[in-house]
Amino acid sequence: DEARPRLKKWKGVRWKRLRFLFTIQKGGAKRDGEKEIAEFIDKLGTTLRPEKVPRDLRKCCFCHEEGDGATDGPARLLNLDLDLWVHLNCALWSTEVYETQGGALINVEVALHRGLLTKCSLCQKTGATNSCNRIRCPSVYHFACAIRAKCMFFKDKTMLCPLHKLKGPCEQELSSFTVFRRVYIERDEVKQIASIIQRGERLHMFRVGGLVFHAIGQLLPHQMADFHSVTALYPVGYEATRIYWSLRTNNRRC
Repeated sequence: DEARPRLKKWKGVRWKRLRFLFTIQKGGAKRDGEKEIAEFIDKLGTTLRPEKVPRDLRKCCFCHEEGDGATDGPARLLNLDLDLWVHLNCALWSTEVYETQGGALINVEVALHRGLLTKCSLCQKTGATNSCNRIRCPSVYHFACAIRAKCMFFKDKTMLCPLHKLKGPCEQELSSFTVFRRVYIERDEVKQIASIIQRGERLHMFRVGGLVFHAIGQLLPHQMADFHSVTALYPVGYEATRIYWSLRTNNRRC
């Protein structure tokens, strides 16, 4: 048998100092731009890129713009009803709307009904609810259109159109429309849930925890005696699905 080569042992040496010499040419090499680097990475095919964010198709009922607005502009979308969305500042700056101390916006639906018949003084589209607070001034704008028209906004939630705004600076003028506090639209949630369930097109489902409602059914007065118990009501046509998790296999539904 051939003798195994003896391994070199560095007795008493815990670390060694290595010396490398590099030669760098100054000004000779051309740096690649971001476009060239991206093309090179695509050719390699060894990278994973996140999928493109789907387009936000939600549309504001007031200004008709899609998706969330700028933070210092129309701001985020708030849910008004089933498939109905409004920008925070579009609703907040409407003439009829006021905000409670808890952050609830009141009379948003009233403003929406008026806006459906009111055209903006700038873009001539419906949905305008921001009125000039000068007496007998007919100017009405969308919130974003009011900013583009350079209307003057004040801290007491009033607005003046370009024709009636103050010429000089004012301490009460609002310079930022950013809203980071909790704001929501006050609504009748029971009525909203009932409208979701009773719609016939079946495009939406109502889910509470593991219980999915497919059809709420109906219970007429003369059926009350036969379709209820001490603890529950079961209307005619009621249909629901209950999701259960397996007790034997983790992360598996029965």
